[in-house]
Amino acid sequence: MTAELVRGQNHPLSQARLEVRVSAGRPIVAGATLSDEQGRVRGVEWVAHPGAPTLPGLEVSKQAAADHRLAFDLDALPGTVHRVSVLLALPAGVGGPVRFGAVAAPFVAVTGLDGVEVASYTITGLDTESAVVALELYRRQGVWKVRAVGQGYAGGLAELLTDQGLSEARQLAGSINEAVAQGLARSVSAPPPRTADADRSRQAAASAPGPDQPYAAPQGAPGTVPPQSPYDAPGPQGATVPQTGYPGGPAQPDPSAVTQPSAPTGGPVDYSHPGRRAAAPPPPAPTAPPAAPGQPAQPVAGDATGWSMEERLYNQVWGMFEDLARTTAAYRSAVDFADSRMGQELDKVLSDPRSRIGGQGDAAREAAQAKRAGLVDQARAALDRDLAQLAAEAEVVEPALPAAYASWDNPVWHGYRVPMEIPMALRLGDLRLPESENLSIPMLVRLPLERGLWIDSGRAGLDDPLTDSDELRRLAMDTAVAHAARLLAVYPAGEFTVHVIDPAGSGASSLAPLARSGVLDAPPAAGAAGVGEVLARLTQRVDLVQMAVRGGVADSLPPDLDTAEQLLIVNDFPHGFDDRAVTQLRYLADEGPAVGVHLMMVADREDAAAYGPLLDPLWRSLLRLTPVPDDHLADPWVGHAWTYEPALVPPGSQVLQQVLSQVAAARRSWNR
Repeated sequence: MTAELVRGQNHPLSQARLEVRVSAGRPIVAGATLSDEQGRVRGVEWVAHPGAPTLPGLEVSKQAAADHRLAFDLDALPGTVHRVSVLLALPAGVGGPVRFGAVAAPFVAVTGLDGVEVASYTITGLDTESAVVALELYRRQGVWKVRAVGQGYAGGLAELLTDQGLSEARQLAGSINEAVAQGLARSVSAPPPRTADADRSRQAAASAPGPDQPYAAPQGAPGTVPPQSPYDAPGPQGATVPQTGYPGGPAQPDPSAVTQPSAPTGGPVDYSHPGRRAAAPPPPAPTAPPAAPGQPAQPVAGDATGWSMEERLYNQVWGMFEDLARTTAAYRSAVDFADSRMGQELDKVLSDPRSRIGGQGDAAREAAQAKRAGLVDQARAALDRDLAQLAAEAEVVEPALPAAYASWDNPVWHGYRVPMEIPMALRLGDLRLPESENLSIPMLVRLPLERGLWIDSGRAGLDDPLTDSDELRRLAMDTAVAHAARLLAVYPAGEFTVHVIDPAGSGASSLAPLARSGVLDAPPAAGAAGVGEVLARLTQRVDLVQMAVRGGVADSLPPDLDTAEQLLIVNDFPHGFDDRAVTQLRYLADEGPAVGVHLMMVADREDAAAYGPLLDPLWRSLLRLTPVPDDHLADPWVGHAWTYEPALVPPGSQVLQQVLSQVAAARRSWNR
């Protein structure tokens, strides 16, 4: 039975290998400190954080996330450690909440390796604090216990670490915040979470593992293996013991839940019937045909929850993304465990000089290698099964995607018509992992865009030294035009406007489809004067809309103000930009998305090196995309490095020009 702790209460721990699971509802930082008998942290090497996630007997998450799983092996901790403190903090300098009083109360649970909760604690009563010591695992007379602490610090991680006796507290807090900011900058934002009863129907149908499955599937996942702790204990025949649920914590809100409007009233009294629905219930999702005994359910496009097929497909794609991330994490964890176990067995046998005589060492090495191969083969079989199921699902989902979610070579674009409503999301490319070369997941981002885009035209991170710099810049601009065309195509006529800054005119060939079709309201701005004019006009628009919204007079905006969403494409930054223009650009990146002004930069970060760290917040605020495949994006669940492939128009295809021509014709009709 789970012990539900209150602040200051403790509970004994009956096992040394366990996990601490954190659920916060929004991205937070999780870490841990090791302390001696006096409760002092002896140095930075006694702190586990996203920049240094592993210590002896302890591993924490590598990035900020809404859910965390911290792995502990209390027997593997150094003998001088008598206390382990679990720390939670809000990411600093990324534009999110700065105090825990503005977010939902974090929930933490101590579980065994079987997923059964030992103790839980909801951290309430926080207000101005931005960092908190959630739990303590402490040793008393040879017995480990857990205590609910809930001690918050308004001064953040620096104050928390200083209170634990760390002299380098401020420097370490700064490096942690920098590591977290870099991780968030490259992370693909997760969609709003779903409630437990809104899980995809395909998951419920396949949640029970079959007799041939070497691992138990997590509750609600189709035969996938949950990420395992590196400290998992060996089970029967050397298999690792899986976790049976993920994650612990309270249910989260459903993105498909729509607030139902009440019936109109004629005065201060609401005469609507309290038990009557004011909105129609969602249409039933497609159901898969019954599967044969022992076989997985047949995939069906749109079997997720949602009020429309578009929303169901969106949730289904994100469910596939999460499934692939977690099953790959389980495989990698199993391989790491097999390698670690083989090393331990070899060290144990070969540490005795007598075992090296008479071929005993060779026999021990062969036995350890054979055992490792068996564990890896077993894990690979589970991964291959999950990949096959996800590939089968992708085969039925991809053809069913609407234009906003579809690749440019999807036949749905040949029947394109200018939409009447804005879609939920937009496809910006595909994501894949090394273990799943033949399976890619569409990368969908919510609309309207919550952050700008940075199309990297530099060579940083590219493995091919022969890549031509000029060709890379051209590809970057082609990618930007393809993304801009998608945005124009999925918005109703007159509700999306594109501006272009091209100081030297180097992007003229790539911009030709936009210019020829007439979807640009004005030619690309050139020279310093053109740059200044466009930036001044857009910053003025942001100021006006912000003042109107804050003053509650949004209907009094100037009649000549373009109320459509605005996209500014900037090519070859920082050429043609002075200090004032750079300041305006940063302002648009920070304040623009909230009032409908979005930024798409085509630039090489090294070209802006002369500005030093001044522009670092700008780069971190943008979602970096590349014109060629590159493994720089991370998922919001496990933090894998995913290979991103841009959504480019196939060579020789006329689909882009056809779509833009229809957009231009619709805009002309709308302006009449």
